[in-house]
Amino acid sequence: MRRKVKHMNTSFAQHTHYVGLDWAKDHHEVVLLDRAGTIVANFVFHHDAVGWTEFRKQVQRYPSVGVTVETSQGATVAELVTSGVTVYPVHPQAAKAYRKRQAPSGTKTDFVDAWSLADALRLDGHQWRALSAQDPLVAELRLLCRDEVELITQRTALVNQLQAALYEYYPAALEAFDDWTQPFTWAFVQAFPTPQELGTATPHRRRVFLHTHKLWRPDTAARRLEIFARADQFCGAAAVTRAKSLLALSLAAVLTTLETRLTTYRAEIEKRFAEHPDHDVFGSLPGVGGKLAPRLLSELGSDRGQYPAAGNLQCVAGTAPVSFASGQIRRAKIRWHCDRHFRHTVHLWADCSRKVCAWAQAYYQAHRTKGQSHACALRCLAQRWLKILWRMWQDRQPYDENRHALNQQKHGSWVLQLKPKKA
Repeated sequence: MRRKVKHMNTSFAQHTHYVGLDWAKDHHEVVLLDRAGTIVANFVFHHDAVGWTEFRKQVQRYPSVGVTVETSQGATVAELVTSGVTVYPVHPQAAKAYRKRQAPSGTKTDFVDAWSLADALRLDGHQWRALSAQDPLVAELRLLCRDEVELITQRTALVNQLQAALYEYYPAALEAFDDWTQPFTWAFVQAFPTPQELGTATPHRRRVFLHTHKLWRPDTAARRLEIFARADQFCGAAAVTRAKSLLALSLAAVLTTLETRLTTYRAEIEKRFAEHPDHDVFGSLPGVGGKLAPRLLSELGSDRGQYPAAGNLQCVAGTAPVSFASGQIRRAKIRWHCDRHFRHTVHLWADCSRKVCAWAQAYYQAHRTKGQSHACALRCLAQRWLKILWRMWQDRQPYDENRHALNQQKHGSWVLQLKPKKA
């Protein structure tokens, strides 16, 4: 689900009643107000088919109902969208402030939460943005991409555990291979789970492993064979080896299975990405590759009205700074309240783009020269990239390096002074 971005909610005046819904995992509390702020209904229902049927019966009694809830996604929001009501999501920090407005004493109950949300919608909702149903293809692609990232995070955690276990009893394995996110490293642990098994294996078997997994390189093969030959000379004690080798084998098996599922995810994401009409727009961006392009598309979606200006997009992605001004104090700080999935994707894209785009690297280096950190320089670069992406997205035009260079010249961009001169 995404918010409809409008400067003023012109359809808000049609609402006759306002609902605050304090949601939980297994039940939800509802407070329903009329235009005068009188509590018309207050009830609790369970998060199941019967409960949602009862909720729909309750709200269908009124001509037009607006519902505010402290989230913009998930099963609760999906049910609300299909209930014939207009949904207005509110940020948790804003919900906390609204509750303090109604209960400055600090009282916090489910009723107070729901009531404060309903009254906030009644009083301030004309400035809020309503949710609209997301394009099913975009919604599916977003879930696939986010779940893939979570699986990659789990893989990283498992790799760290595997390396920690090997450090205890099998230092030769860590010395032989550097990148333990590669499947052949897990296969190595499964083929030679202990230093003793590797040490007693025949030289032919060791060479066969390297050839089978396409690891035979003139510059590394001899070194790896030498490490294999002396693996049992420096290793853990027998008790440690027996215990930790079982853990290493278990982790290697889990990682192998997880990698198979990630391959399935990648194929499904590529299929869905190719079906979207904007795949050429996002696929043309420098540095996105096959993984970041679908993630960017899934986060932006298809509704051009979602972000009427580049600044809206930059705020949601977390690249736009937060300003603080009081008297003579003027400060800017990082924007923490944003879409963390979007910010992570944009951060990776900015870093990858500078490796293939000359002006992006020059822009990044200029900010580093000013004393900014790596992360800060990438945020500045991402801020600029998002402005370009927003224009491409609105116009449905792929990225054109020459066109971008002409626009830089037309507007006298200072980035031109940073680009390296061609010999």
